[in-house]
Order: sequence, then structure tokens, then C-alpha cells
Amino acid sequence: MDYMILVSVILPIIAGAVLLFLPDSVFADRSGLLKVTGASFVVSALLAVYVISGAAGSRLVLFRLVDDIPVYFMIDDLGRLFAGIVVLVFVLAGFFSFVYMSHEKNEKRYYSFYLITFGVLMGLCFAGNLVTLYLFYEFMTLASMPLVIHSGSREAVMAGLKYLFYSFCGAYMALFGIYFLYRCACAAPAGDAHIMDFAPGGRLDADMVFRSGNTGLCLIAVFLMIVGFGVKAGCFPLHAWLPTAHPVAPAPASAFLSGIIVKGGVLAIIRVVYYYIGAAFLRGTWVQTAWAVLAVVTLLMGSSLAFKEKVLKKRLAYSTVSNLSYILLGLSMLNATAFTGSLLHVVFHAVIKSALFLTAGALIFTTGGTKVDDFMGLGKRMPVLFWSYTIASLGLIGIPPTSGIVSKWYLATGCLEAGITGLSWIGPAALLVSALLTAGYLLPLSIRGLLMEPDYNTMRGDYKEPEPLMLAPVVILAGITLVLGLYPAPLIRLIQDGIAAMLF
Repeated sequence: MDYMILVSVILPIIAGAVLLFLPDSVFADRSGLLKVTGASFVVSALLAVYVISGAAGSRLVLFRLVDDIPVYFMIDDLGRLFAGIVVLVFVLAGFFSFVYMSHEKNEKRYYSFYLITFGVLMGLCFAGNLVTLYLFYEFMTLASMPLVIHSGSREAVMAGLKYLFYSFCGAYMALFGIYFLYRCACAAPAGDAHIMDFAPGGRLDADMVFRSGNTGLCLIAVFLMIVGFGVKAGCFPLHAWLPTAHPVAPAPASAFLSGIIVKGGVLAIIRVVYYYIGAAFLRGTWVQTAWAVLAVVTLLMGSSLAFKEKVLKKRLAYSTVSNLSYILLGLSMLNATAFTGSLLHVVFHAVIKSALFLTAGALIFTTGGTKVDDFMGLGKRMPVLFWSYTIASLGLIGIPPTSGIVSKWYLATGCLEAGITGLSWIGPAALLVSALLTAGYLLPLSIRGLLMEPDYNTMRGDYKEPEPLMLAPVVILAGITLVLGLYPAPLIRLIQDGIAAMLF
């Protein structure tokens, strides 16, 4: 099993690299490319599922940077949860792209970097210590950037550069924190060969940090790491790349970026706070307060900007800024209830936002429209697509019986339990305001599409449901949104008994 971890990471990377450099003449036609790519998707996904289903605790050392810093993979429940989400969205968005990318140039290049990004994400999920996590976090940025700039337009290139600039700024902040924490760890008693490893509840010796007089500097380092890794999660003040980059990427790439790539920042923050520093070290400090305030500000700002935005994909991108801060707000509460809500929302948001972006892609592909007002009355022509979109929208708003209500309940309850002056009631209030704004920016598409008559003067064709390969992923994701709302207990037990129980 140990070596299968490496295979699950390296195989899609190799497959993507080989596909990238193969000459187009190797494939007789487009169907040949799709067969090879589809086989690569399936094999990569099955290998990942095999590793995810294996026993927790498997470990594989790749090499050592220095004697006390190995670069290695490790399987634990948190990594398996994130990896499972990655596999689900990777497969569905990947097969959706077989139809969507037929009207795009450089299709082979797109599939190549899509596979490479998947492999890198597997490495990120299975990272066993801070250094391994940082390496694959940086690889994730580099591998996913070509998906952003795929069209080659000036707007896409500038968005890609912005994505790169913000990501590197955040990464440097995180790197400073890693350097400082390593020096603190080196001050621990000799013989600790695992000073950068993750451990449930935290690896850093808080008493040793206190005795050394470095508590203040350590808190600064941790805050910089939270802000730095929070860049990928779209947290204020370094959020501006997200609503710029996601709309210019191809729709299936946007689904992958918004549903999965941004979760890389969340995973990194969880590893730093809960698996290295320890929640007890931050509880009651200025870092916890500042972190929660940034999350609340981002949450309300993202929802407000989404409400005002007219372009559908950009509206969904601002929505991602807001919903990722739901997760960060829960994590900042540093208690088991809010932590459970955050991980539930990681799963639910990945499913829901992927469905919404794929719906946007199907509408753009079918009609050529990009604004919410362009799809008036089309629900009568595309009822399955629009009803699937509506179910996913209700999930993001948090209306029973969809899944969003479950995570928001835990998040609000966790905020109240935290007992942070002011923030314990501001947090739930912000969640409620954001939910109302979410209804205001998502449901108009359903209302106008399903209840109003088409504007035949502006329609450019006799529109109908998208092709099955494009429609099926949206329907599956909408179905998962409903099922997880009706039967959330198994997922809640997995998080509470398998993950949260070890951290608190």
C-alpha cells in the first residue's frame, strides 16, 4: 500500500506530461485523444480511490532535505476526506470537459495540465509534514495556472499573472512561518526526528515556546501562515485574484478551481493550526480574533459583491470568496462543533459550487450568453439543467432538505459555543445575512429561467438540454447535494469520530 501512494500521485503527473509532449499526429482524430484522456482519468481516479480506501497510517518517505526533515506521504482521515472530494470533482468535471472543450483550442494541453494538477493535489492531500505540504502547495499553483490562462487572451494572461502574484505572496508569508517554526522546533530536546511532522492536536511544544520567550513571534508567524495559505482560499485582503481568474478559465476548469483548488488553502490552514501548532496554543489570543474578523469581513464582502455582479461566472466566483470564509470562520472558532461545520462545508461547497459552475458552462456552451439576464425563460427548454441548478442553489443558501443547512447549523452553533466577545453572535448573524444575499444572487436565474417566457427576439437558436455527457455531472452533483442533506449522519460521524475526536 505504501508505494501505491506514490503511484497515485506520480501516475497522473506522468500521464499529463506525456500527453502534453505527444505530437498531435499521434491521434488520428479527436475521438482518439478523448479515448486516451478518458482512460487516463479513469485509471488515475481508481488508483486514488484504492489508496483512499486503504488503512490510515500508511507512510512513504521519498527523500530527506536534511536529517530531520523528510519529504514523505502519509494517509490519515483528513487527507482521505479531501482526496475523496478531489477525485469526485476531477472525474465529473473531466468528463464534462469532453463536450465543453470541443469548441476550445489547445484541447490536448488542457487535459495535460488537468491531469498534472490532479496528481499534485493528491500529493497535497497525502503530505505528511509542513515541508511536503509546502512543496505540493507551490506545485499546485504552477500546475493550475495554465488552466487559468488556457484561452490565451489578454484578459486570461493578466488573470493568470495576478493569480501567480497573489499565490506567491501568500506562499512567501507561509514560508517565513515555516522557517520560524522550524527554528522553534530545533530548540526542543535533541533526538526529535519528527519536528516538522503533523500530529493530531499539534506537534509544537507550547511550553517550550513559552519558556524561550518567543511566544509573540510565534503568534506572528502563525498569523502570517494563516493569511498566506488563506490567499488560495480567497480570504481578505488577498482575495482579488479569485474573481479575476475563475471567470476567464474554461467552465470545467472553473469548477475544479472553485470546488477543489481553493480547498488546498483550507487544507494547509487546518494542517498548520490543528496538526502542527495545536488549537490550544491559539485559543484566546489575538491571532484567533484577527482570523475570525478577517473571515467575517470576507464572508459579507464576497456575498455583497456577488449580489451586485451581472456576469454569471464572476458572480459564482465572488460567491466562492464568501463561502470559503464560512469555512475559515468555523476553523477560527477552535472548537469541535465549528470544526465539524467547516469540514462539512468543505464537502458541501465542493459539490455545490462544482454543480453551479458546470451549469454556467453548459449555458454558455449552449447559448453563448454570459450574463444572468441572457437565460430568461430557458428553463422551459432545459428543465433538467435548471432544476439541478436550483437544487444546488438551495444547498448553498442552506434551505432544507439540502446539505447546506447542516454545515451552517454546526458553524453557527460552534460560533456561539466559542464564547468570543462580540464574534460569538456576529458570526451567526453574518451567516444569516450572507444566506439572504446568496438567495438574492442565485435564485433569480432559476426564477427567470423557469417562470418567465423566453425573449424570442434575442434567442439565437432552438435551445434544448445539453448533451448527456455534459448534463449528467450536474445532475449527479445536484443529487449528492440532496442526499447529503437528507442523510448527513455518516459524514458527520466520519468527521466527529475520525477527525475531530483526535484534535480536541
